[in-house]
Amino acid sequence: MKNKKTLVITLLTFAVIIIGAAVLYNYLSAKVSYDSIGESTSSAADITVTDESNREVNLSDMKGKPVILNFWASWCGPCQSEMPIFDKIYDRYKNDINFMMVNLTGGRETKESASEYIKSQEYSFPVYYDTNGEGAMSYETYSIPVTYFIDADGNIAGYVKGALSEETLLEGIDMISGK
Repeated sequence: MKNKKTLVITLLTFAVIIIGAAVLYNYLSAKVSYDSIGESTSSAADITVTDESNREVNLSDMKGKPVILNFWASWCGPCQSEMPIFDKIYDRYKNDINFMMVNLTGGRETKESASEYIKSQEYSFPVYYDTNGEGAMSYETYSIPVTYFIDADGNIAGYVKGALSEETLLEGIDMISGK
């Protein structure tokens, strides 16, 4: 009888914890907007990544022109959902804005898997590879996708954590294009 009572109390306690966690998660999720631009006034950290041909590319090389810096991975569902938007907008703004679509290469992501994904989707934007984690560490990238809007002087004007919509991407472009 004592074992049954202990089991029932344990199960009820577990159920209360699970329900409480679900309520807390829903409450906190409602407070966070992932598709809005956070403002920043800091200078963009210079990072070195590689292109498809393994040539090093520095973010500072792009100074003088606005930059959209996006960290992503091919296995990331939210990253996949925003890629068609980036491709569409890249086609429209590629002459005015540098797009740095930086793949977090390492661990479960390889350069080959990332390249294969981009080719299979026929995306045209340039892809760069953060093979040593420098970019992710410099921008404290703990979750992906994350996008930074950097003005022509190399200052971060804003950022979006999570997948963004076309409207939000265009809003970020307005922030850095001087319009």
